[in-house]
Amino acid sequence: MERRKFLTAAAIGATGVALAAPAVAGSHGKTMTIVSTWGRDFPGLGTSAQRFARRVGEISNGALNVEYFAAGERVGAFDSFDEVASGNSQAYIAADYYWIGKHPAFAYFTSVPFGMSTQEWTSWIRFGGGQELWDKVSGGYGIKALPVGSTGTQAGGWFNKEIESGDDFKGLKMRIPGLGGTVLSKLGASTVSLPGGQIYENLVSGAIDATEWVGPWNDYFMKFYEATKYYYTAGMHEPGSCLALGMNAEWWAGLSDFEQNVIQAAAAEEHAHAHDEVMARNGEFLTKLQEEQGVQVRQFNDDVWDAMAEGAREVFAETRDHSALATEVDDAYQKGMREIGGMIAQFEGTYLNQRNRSFDIG
Repeated sequence: MERRKFLTAAAIGATGVALAAPAVAGSHGKTMTIVSTWGRDFPGLGTSAQRFARRVGEISNGALNVEYFAAGERVGAFDSFDEVASGNSQAYIAADYYWIGKHPAFAYFTSVPFGMSTQEWTSWIRFGGGQELWDKVSGGYGIKALPVGSTGTQAGGWFNKEIESGDDFKGLKMRIPGLGGTVLSKLGASTVSLPGGQIYENLVSGAIDATEWVGPWNDYFMKFYEATKYYYTAGMHEPGSCLALGMNAEWWAGLSDFEQNVIQAAAAEEHAHAHDEVMARNGEFLTKLQEEQGVQVRQFNDDVWDAMAEGAREVFAETRDHSALATEVDDAYQKGMREIGGMIAQFEGTYLNQRNRSFDIG
């Protein structure tokens, strides 16, 4: 019962944005109603969204009065996009790949299979033209989006059997959203997208055989280890999952420069904060999962990675075929990944490989 209740129930300088706050009485400020896809007080995702909401109120000096609603408190998790696009609420916090049914290019603004790390993606969004393309995709639905968090490279998932080849996905019922789910469908899996609060009960009941969620910190509190046996580390599906603050575009356009700067500064602050926090916590809670709960940690072998890569190539081709805009986004994304990722591989990647080899890390 405690778990069910749990599930349902300085950055300004870094952004280069100068904020000169006008004197505004709190009761006269503009209302910013935020709906979230995360449960209230859920470690990482939920607490990050709540921290952002508080921060906007703090630094706006009363210019923006923020109302925050966790998943299910105002609308269902997957209803948040339409809630904001319609103007009923002013903003959502979510993973934009939830909206691939509206346009597959939304996936590129959370994470795509075999795609960018958080570091690569953030560089592409801010300095490689990614934000302009995001504006183009989301603007078609009356949304203005900004980065507001990241969960880093996500775990491969929780399984009741070991995955030793691509064939082991055949007939597997798995919760995995986004284009990653489409990839596993190519390998014969039956994939579904479920909000976080529904995963555990579906896993325990046998409605699904496997699930991915986030990483050790978040997964620990979901207690998936009570229903599954094996936990796979790095997955192909979300190598650098980044979260979105999606705002009603008309409402955004009506804000003053100061109000927009407040939101941009708070979002940039939380984007960095959330990623740094999850990196620190994941190491701690991976140890807890193994030592306290006896979780068996595994890694996908090369045969599994190769099978998933083949499926990913098919999915990218299909995504590009959707529309000229999807092709434009994929072209820019792939170019950015090769330029930014290629450089990182030669510098930081080489260093990390040698450090880990020399000092037996990982």
